[in-house]
Amino acid sequence: MSPRAGQAGHPARTLAFVESPVQLLNVLEWAHLHGLHDPGPSGPAEPSGPGRAEPGALSGADAGGAGAATASVPPPALPTQPGPAHIVPAHAGHAHGGSAHGGSAHAGPVPAVPAQGRRLPAGVAAAGAVAGGAELTVVVLSPTDPMTRGQLRRMADLARDEGYRVRWEEARGGTTAPFHTIGGLAGSLRRADRIVMGDPFSRYVQLLLTITRARDLVVVDDGTATMEFVAQLARGERLVRWHRKGGRPGARDLLFAPVSSSARRRLTPSDRRRVEVFSSMPVTEIPDGVTVTANDFAWTRARFGPPRITQSADLVGTSLVETGVVDGDRYLEAVRNLAKAHGATRYFAHRRESAEKLHRLAAETGLEIVRPDLPLELIARRGPIGRTILSFPSTVVHTLPLALAGTGVRVAVCDIDPTWLTDTASPRAQGFLSGVTGTARDVHRLAAVSPA
Repeated sequence: MSPRAGQAGHPARTLAFVESPVQLLNVLEWAHLHGLHDPGPSGPAEPSGPGRAEPGALSGADAGGAGAATASVPPPALPTQPGPAHIVPAHAGHAHGGSAHGGSAHAGPVPAVPAQGRRLPAGVAAAGAVAGGAELTVVVLSPTDPMTRGQLRRMADLARDEGYRVRWEEARGGTTAPFHTIGGLAGSLRRADRIVMGDPFSRYVQLLLTITRARDLVVVDDGTATMEFVAQLARGERLVRWHRKGGRPGARDLLFAPVSSSARRRLTPSDRRRVEVFSSMPVTEIPDGVTVTANDFAWTRARFGPPRITQSADLVGTSLVETGVVDGDRYLEAVRNLAKAHGATRYFAHRRESAEKLHRLAAETGLEIVRPDLPLELIARRGPIGRTILSFPSTVVHTLPLALAGTGVRVAVCDIDPTWLTDTASPRAQGFLSGVTGTARDVHRLAAVSPA
């Protein structure tokens, strides 16, 4: 789906809504493929780093009124300390980025993303020089989790470096925040020609979809959830995250059901609406009328690397314990055995992993716990990265082989043993996780590790 001109002769106006760093990364990949550019005046992109103001609203005609831009609370300026990630020495007995007594990890000092020269393939124009024009504004619906916010700030810097406009919304900053956010976006939503979203399961996004009149809707990858979204849309089912499927709907689910049903109808292609799914995941059940576009991480490979490769192995963490799918003790045992069997020295933590779990992993496995400040695809591409990357079933077993194509890095995935699952895990959990592993391309499959 290529950019199309707006109905009143203006360039096609695109709003992208993201709630996680990976979603923003995939918006950048989608925009790179389709040749979108900044809606503002021509000229260099805003610089990253300290002293740069955080845009809180759309400008000009997109502000939703005669100069009545709805400002949001700007995140603080970023310190300038270098370094791609926060590393916890194993002997320290704690994970940098959180107190052992706190419920969530604190991001700590956060480095700015170093500026890099843009390296576009030959024949590809700079984003701001696309013929015909198609403008993009990224709206960050900021979560409250400190690690996610930190990564989102870095990704927002990269988006600005690419020439796109970013609007940061403190969408969860209190009881009245959703009303202010939705009210401030309503005018822009009604004028948008295209809506791009990273999480069609998000109640926030589903609510915003009830306002827009856009004819083009695009869903970019939000990890393995994309596979489930496409399958549910094809079967006409209600939109439910895979790890919650099989449980009884709660009171909030029932209250929100009309909005969710409306979102599903809007995400179903019709004569008046086109739907695109931009994904690196295997999509087997494609709904009638949905366009599926492959994400091969061309922007990531053009922008970063190639990485320096070390001789050791790195292990990628997962939030399956935090989502209630895998038992914490069994997970720790599996990590310990996997690291020992393959000589892993570093553990790249998922942004949702709890500080308590990471403290325990550091103390009991001897691994360095790394809190990445960017999505792992970018961290790996920037390097240094291990010659072998070990992972449990997750999105990265699909994305890392694409981002690291041609580097010689080996990605290996370890199956989840059914005995690791909790009593409260969804009945679909084992089958879904096996499908994530079984459909991955260019990875080595490892048997579930057993006690030494």
